[in-house]
Amino acid sequence: MNLQARKLELVQMILNTDRPNLLEKVSQILKQEQEADWWDELPISVQQAIEAGSKEADRGETTPHEEVMKDVRLRYGL
Repeated sequence: MNLQARKLELVQMILNTDRPNLLEKVSQILKQEQEADWWDELPISVQQAIEAGSKEADRGETTPHEEVMKDVRLRYGL
């Protein structure tokens, strides 16, 4: 069953129920999904790399943009 068909099946099930508590549960699940932070969706390895880079930047271990661009121009003949 493809995604669109599954969505339609779920909509039909929701339309057919008369149970308010079930509808509230479905509503809560959907709200939680909408509120999910994109950070939590990243793989742990990516989160760790970002955190490590942030700590390096906090310690001043950065390279100025001009220096990076100079390096890129030399490396790629731009």
